[in-house]
Amino acid sequence: MSTRGTRNVPGTPRPNALGKRRQRYRIIVILWPDPLSGSEAAGYPQPAPEELDEDESPDLQRARSRSRSPIDTRKLRRLTPRKSSNAANGIKTTGVPTNGHPASHPGTTNGHLSPPTPASYTGWSWRDFSRSPSPLGLIPIHRHWRTFVHKHEVPRKALHVSIGFFVVWLYLSGTQTRAVCPYLMSALVPIAAVDVLRHHHAPFNRFYVKALGALMRESEFSGYNGVIFYLLGAWAVLYSFPKDVGVMGTLLLSWCDTAASTFGRLYGRYTPRIRRGKSLAGSLAAFVVGVGTSVFFWGWLAPTKGPFPGDENFMFTGTLSLPRVLADAVGLEPAKATISGGLALGVMSLWSGFVAAASEVVDIFGWDDNLTIPVLSGLGIWGFLKVFG
Repeated sequence: MSTRGTRNVPGTPRPNALGKRRQRYRIIVILWPDPLSGSEAAGYPQPAPEELDEDESPDLQRARSRSRSPIDTRKLRRLTPRKSSNAANGIKTTGVPTNGHPASHPGTTNGHLSPPTPASYTGWSWRDFSRSPSPLGLIPIHRHWRTFVHKHEVPRKALHVSIGFFVVWLYLSGTQTRAVCPYLMSALVPIAAVDVLRHHHAPFNRFYVKALGALMRESEFSGYNGVIFYLLGAWAVLYSFPKDVGVMGTLLLSWCDTAASTFGRLYGRYTPRIRRGKSLAGSLAAFVVGVGTSVFFWGWLAPTKGPFPGDENFMFTGTLSLPRVLADAVGLEPAKATISGGLALGVMSLWSGFVAAASEVVDIFGWDDNLTIPVLSGLGIWGFLKVFG
C-alpha cells in the first residue's frame, strides 16, 4: 500500500544535531519596531535570506523563526497611547500643586495665600493657626539669599534680639511695664489686620512678601506672621505679672528663643531630638542663655542701675525661703530655711534657665513659640517666687 498520498506530521519535531546547535542562538522577535522611512531603512542591515539546509527536513523548517535580522536596540515607541485606569473609569485627575499653583494652570492662583486644599485633607487643626510647613521658593528673597536669610535667618534673629535690648532701654529709662502695654496693643491690631488682608488679596500679598520677606519664615507665607504672636506674648506677660517677672519673660523670649534656634540649627543634628523641630542642643542653649539673662537682670542691672519707680514691687528681692509648712515638716528654723545673696541668685537663675528651656520645647496645640515662651516663662517664674519668694 502506498503512503505517498498521505503525509504524517510528527507530534514533536526532532531536530538533528546541527539543528540543536542552531536553536541555541535563535531569537524570536515578539515586538516589531516602528516603520522606518526609506532613508532610515537604508542605514540598517537587511535580514539574511532564508535558504534551505540540505540536512534539514521540511518538517523542521516550520519551527524556525521567520527572521535572522540583527536585534534593533532602539527604544520602541507604542503605536497606541496608554490609557490610565483613571481615564478609563472616567476619573479626571489634576496636576500636583507646586508652591500653591496647580500644574495644569501654572500662571493662575486661587486668589488666596493658602494652596488648594488636597482631597485627603481631614479637617482644620490647631497647628494650622500659626504654622504651615512649606518648601523653599515661596518668598523670592529666600531664593536669592538661601544661607543668610533662609538658612540662618539673620535679619529675623537680629530683630528678635533687638527687642530685648529695647526692653532693657525702657527699664533704664524708668518706664513702667503697664505703660508699654497700650503701645503694644496699638501695634498689634493693625499688624494683625494687614496680615488677614493679605490672605485674601494676592496682589497685596506679593507686595507684602517683597517688602517684609526677609523677616518672615516660609511657614508664615500661608500662616500668620510671627510678629503678631510676639506682640501678643509680650503684652500678656507685661500686663499680667509684676515688673521684674514681666521684664524677665520678655528677655527670655527675645534671647533664649534666638539662642535655641541658632544652636539647634548648627548642632541639633549631633544631639538627640526631643521632639519634632526641637533638639537637645537648642534646649541647652536656651537653658544657658536663660541662666545668664537672670544673672544679668537680677544680679547686675537692677542692683547697679536701679532702683527705678516700680522696683519696690519686685517679687525677687535677693532671698528665697522654704514655706513655713515645709520648714516645720523638716524641722528647720526660719533662719536656716532662708538663703540669700549669691546662693539665692544662683538658684533663681537655674530655675529661670529651666523654665526658658522647657517653655521653648513644649508644644501647646501647635501655637507659635513667640506666644508660649513669654507666657509659660512668666507663669513658671511667678509660681516659683510665689512659693519660695
